Amino acid sequence: MRDLRKYARQTDVRLGVGAFLLLFVVGLGLIYLIYGSGAAMMGMICLLAGLTPLVLIFLSFVVLDWIQKRANRD
Repeated sequence: MRDLRKYARQTDVRLGVGAFLLLFVVGLGLIYLIYGSGAAMMGMICLLAGLTPLVLIFLSFVVLDWIQKRANRD
């Protein structure tokens, strides 16, 4: 019997990691090749600033999930 929730979670993690790798490695690599290192550093700063709200939302979901699991320990 397969655990489909575990499979879905694993697939979501792999998709997220792949998206971040494409964004950072390929995106910043192309910026570096075309515009140079200064533009690549600015691109890194912009990407990190844009990811900050997403990370905060993800962390809030993790905390809420932890609270919910702790409250439902029947």
